[in-house]
Amino acid sequence: MKYAFCAVAILIGCLSGCFEDRYRYTCQNPDHFTDAQCQKPKCLFTQQCPEYLVAPILEKQIEAPKPPSQ
Repeated sequence: MKYAFCAVAILIGCLSGCFEDRYRYTCQNPDHFTDAQCQKPKCLFTQQCPEYLVAPILEKQIEAPKPPSQ
């Protein structure tokens, strides 16, 4: 009985982390885009402006070199 309670407690603890969105930086969370720390010029110093943190790969894609034309 004691082991079953421990197993249930561990299972609930593990699953509780699955139901909440977690962000590495505060300004990645859309709910905080309007916060003072996520607005310029303050976010420029910390490099945590939302436009830097949300999908920067799409904005900064490196184009493949074009073949030389003949």
